[in-house]
Amino acid sequence: MIAVSQLGKSYGAQVLFEDVNIRFHAGQCYGIVGANGSGKSTFLNILSGEEDSSIGECMVPGDCRLGFLKQNRFRDLNQPIIEVAMWGDEDVFEALQERNALLERAESGDFDANRYARLEEIIEHGDGYTLESRASEILEGLGIPAHHHAESLSILSGGFQLRVLLAQAMTGRPDVLLLDEPTNHLDIISIRWLEKFIGSFPGTVIVVSHDHRFLDNVCTNILDVDYDTVLSYPGNYTKFVASKVAERERREKEIAKQEKHIAEQQAFIARFKAKATKARQAQSKQKQLDKITVDRVPVSSRRYPRFKFEQKRPSGKDVLKVEAIEKNFEEKRVLTDVNFLLRRSDRLAVIGPNGIGKSTLLKILMEKFVADAGSFEWGHEVSLGYFPQDHHEELLSAEQSALDYVWSARPSAPTGEVRGLLGRALFSGDDVEKKLGQLSGGEAARLIFAKMMGDQPNVIILDEPTNHLDLEAIDALVDALKAFEGTLIFVSHDRHFVSSLGTRILELRLDGISLYEGNYEEYLERLGEDHLDATAILKKQREQDKAQIKGKRQGPSKKSKKVNRQKLNKELREVTKNIEKAEAEIAQIHTDWSDPEFFFSHTQVEIEDMQAREVTLKGKLEEWMKTWEQLESALGEED
Repeated sequence: MIAVSQLGKSYGAQVLFEDVNIRFHAGQCYGIVGANGSGKSTFLNILSGEEDSSIGECMVPGDCRLGFLKQNRFRDLNQPIIEVAMWGDEDVFEALQERNALLERAESGDFDANRYARLEEIIEHGDGYTLESRASEILEGLGIPAHHHAESLSILSGGFQLRVLLAQAMTGRPDVLLLDEPTNHLDIISIRWLEKFIGSFPGTVIVVSHDHRFLDNVCTNILDVDYDTVLSYPGNYTKFVASKVAERERREKEIAKQEKHIAEQQAFIARFKAKATKARQAQSKQKQLDKITVDRVPVSSRRYPRFKFEQKRPSGKDVLKVEAIEKNFEEKRVLTDVNFLLRRSDRLAVIGPNGIGKSTLLKILMEKFVADAGSFEWGHEVSLGYFPQDHHEELLSAEQSALDYVWSARPSAPTGEVRGLLGRALFSGDDVEKKLGQLSGGEAARLIFAKMMGDQPNVIILDEPTNHLDLEAIDALVDALKAFEGTLIFVSHDRHFVSSLGTRILELRLDGISLYEGNYEEYLERLGEDHLDATAILKKQREQDKAQIKGKRQGPSKKSKKVNRQKLNKELREVTKNIEKAEAEIAQIHTDWSDPEFFFSHTQVEIEDMQAREVTLKGKLEEWMKTWEQLESALGEED
């Protein structure tokens, strides 16, 4: 499919990677990992043809279709969401648009028959008449309901706009799918859907990600951008880590053994080179040593921040009291009757389904939103440190330097102290003069933590802090927060992060909250509801649906003896059979739609017929359910 040979990329004297030789195969998923700035996205850009290599070749067959998830590809924020997704199959979508324009002009007598025939050929060859339904199915899989598809892209938040870009990358039925940080801003349901999509994707997937669990679930190979090259390891991320550690230990042992041998030979030469009886032997050994070259283990590009959060002074014992907080956005209720008391040294993980109001609660506590009802009160001597999900909330001045931003936390501190904080967050040398507007997502996140270290809060509030951090920074952050003696409130979809840190669990629901005294594993053992595991969530939803249907079937019970029981039982059996048959057919339709290949293998007419059939079945099912309830009630009266 795609192959790179002797590939290298450098910017001036800075070498990102060189001597890279990899072949990519269909049906495989390659995860690209490495430190921020090591060249992961650059490597992806070279594969896509959007950037040239400095040396070597990247060979892509002429008929290979590439789908590429990248930032800032929107043509117009006022464009309908469905059209943005359909742009993923650009040639076909443009042919559909031009064809429609030709048909509109035909009414006035201006019609180019030859061009129309050519456009029809492009559309037929690209299965263009299913393009809209394919794009719609992918959008729904990513959590964007069908009733929003005709609306403009501007109605969506930044996170959901990213999902539209992901749909765009997948809509063109690519042979090779290139994904740069696809899980950022996705909730766990969408991540799980993406994992299943990648698992069933017949082509090649090449993905850059910092999500450990995602890489473990989807990858068949890991490409490690390190030591000024890119090396391929078989297996998922966990296997890669073990393999890399074992390989480095093996090389270090070989070098140590080689160095020991050299030292022993040098000692012999120094001892006997002046003795006539041993001089010739010593000279011979020296010649042998001169030919030996000791390979050095290369220096890794991976860098670990040294976060350290210390309190200027401890807070009081009671840190936060929240009473009956509620919040609505127009018709949508996101928080209902939220009550809890936070104590010093608690590490509170706020969990719940996506859209339930987790980030909204944090913003209310930071006084960025106002609650519609209820109140909260911070305790004695509380000082806050806040990490927002959107970095732009914190980094307001794009022209301010990183040094000045952190200095604002300690305006009277000497330069060396402030540079020390920046150094802990991996800003050194000229990096400290970078403007805030020039920072990458990972750099911006680390800079906020550098300032937080300078602020020395005793309460830290984090909203999805791992989205832009590499794996090394995530590990460093977990270690630093474990050592933090203050109080922590955080929202995260990263199960590793939640499991490592949470000591109390606040579950948000539509009807209120549950507060569990214990860590996430203990919470699961007690309540069994895993909001960070999509399979568990979907299972619960199915169980609730079944329970609701069962409840409807049972109906009320009143005594009456004026009923022909035999006739009622016969009617009940018939309606039961109809209900079961309709439910089975609807379930099969949904199963077909969940198959990524379904919309590729069916015509638009077949899909529309199936959609109409589902509507008809649902209407009949509703009528049969009402009949069921009436029959159940009548039979209850007979009893």
